[in-house]
Amino acid sequence: MKQKHMKCLLRAEASPRRFWRGLAITVLATFVFSLGFADGWLGSLLRAKAATPGSVVINEVAWAGSADSSTDEWIELYNNSDQVVDLTNWSINDNHGAYIYTILSGTIAAHGYFLIEDREVAVNTVTADAIINITLANSGQSLELFDSGDSSIDVVNSSAGAWFAGSAVTKASMERIDSATNGDLASNWASSTGAGDTSSAGSAIIGTPKRVNSAQKIDPVSGQKIELSLDSQTPYVGDLLNVTFKITNAQDLFAYGFDLTYDPAVLHFKSAAIKPFLSQNGQVQTSFQSALENGIEGKLVLAEARTNAVKTGVSGSGDLLTVQFDVVGGNGVASTLHFDAKSFVANPTQDTAAQFTDQTFTPKDKQIAAIANLKAAEGTDRYSLQLNWDAVVGATGYRVLRKDAHSQWISLGEIAQTTFVDKDGVVKGGSIVPNHEYYYQVLALNGQIVSLPVEIVQKDTRGLAGDNDRSDRVDGRDLEKLAKHFGEVDADQTFDALTDTTYDGQIDGSDLIDIGAQFAKTYKP
Repeated sequence: MKQKHMKCLLRAEASPRRFWRGLAITVLATFVFSLGFADGWLGSLLRAKAATPGSVVINEVAWAGSADSSTDEWIELYNNSDQVVDLTNWSINDNHGAYIYTILSGTIAAHGYFLIEDREVAVNTVTADAIINITLANSGQSLELFDSGDSSIDVVNSSAGAWFAGSAVTKASMERIDSATNGDLASNWASSTGAGDTSSAGSAIIGTPKRVNSAQKIDPVSGQKIELSLDSQTPYVGDLLNVTFKITNAQDLFAYGFDLTYDPAVLHFKSAAIKPFLSQNGQVQTSFQSALENGIEGKLVLAEARTNAVKTGVSGSGDLLTVQFDVVGGNGVASTLHFDAKSFVANPTQDTAAQFTDQTFTPKDKQIAAIANLKAAEGTDRYSLQLNWDAVVGATGYRVLRKDAHSQWISLGEIAQTTFVDKDGVVKGGSIVPNHEYYYQVLALNGQIVSLPVEIVQKDTRGLAGDNDRSDRVDGRDLEKLAKHFGEVDADQTFDALTDTTYDGQIDGSDLIDIGAQFAKTYKP
């Protein structure tokens, strides 16, 4: 646990000084207005210092420091009002006035942020608005914000008990969920999941200094939203997926940056293009960028900003950009397009709150109908078999397979026609042995999409089993040929398929039996 220690810079005791300073301001204000100067410069100054509870709030507290140092502590204020607020001589009471952190000077923009750092390097990537020696105990304490007139404007953890959120282990900051809701409610705080900034020695900060809180509540009706619209929730593998980035209730939108993550086994980035919303249909010049992070599929980085001289934004709803992906896999498995923590939208001066909605989709393989009316017959020529079937709508071709001697389906080729003849010369086919049954499958194709197979069986009855030399007689020449190849298997280069009359992948005694059974017989075509 970090220990409290005395720090003098911009710190004072609370009670007596606050009482007399507040009394003096009250008396002075009464005097000035009684003289009729209420509309003059001094009256304006006094009104500028006035604040109401909740107009400026403690919005984020990095009480655990960082992975680099426990002294990398910071406190972020947020201005809920529509006016610039002068924070000169505002202060934060730590543990009911035990320590007072005073802001000597500075203003906070309307709906803007003010960052108080313990030291400038506490947040390396953001310039502090005030450097104040703050020490926040990990065990928890109370924080109370006072304006320059010593009026209490906001209170966090008034019980001085354990912090409502944040982590001493991960060093995540404590973020306010709704800046307009009581900061003394534990339910209004959450541990940050923000990313993008670094601390004193370069470690990643889990927080959102001077940016929209990762836990910030967005009004479900009027809040700013970024959503993804897909042209299909079930795109086909092999097709394009078109994704449109839509914004609803934009609030003076000046620029945006999106980090979109996706599964590279499912999608491959193809292209990105802007839509007309930010440029107001080309009336305002913008710059648009898109690329894969480090050129690697899986994270797409997108950004667009107005580049005209007058720094203004646009409000309303519309389309920001479109992205095209090739769907390369993932059949039947849900996949998500995800906005990571670095995504933002901004007006001309700062980030603005928005709800980013991820999108889930489920790819599927294209389906193509199986062939119909498959028929098989003896071919026109002897020692051939012919297949015919009806054309399939949408098919770009057909694949024909034959079961080999080991009951494995072997492709005989892909054709565009609806007729196929298996005969000598067909790679991995042909060598038809008379009176042996051959099994075939035919599948319809559409690119990489394959239909279910349809199976048929057929044999060629024109000839004699054992007639290994196709002479239409079984005789000594057939025995001689078998003897020359006896003992071979179909893995041997010298294997003779015509001699394997039993179609079992080997030339052995079973084939010799066929010769014996048919010996001296002739075939008359």
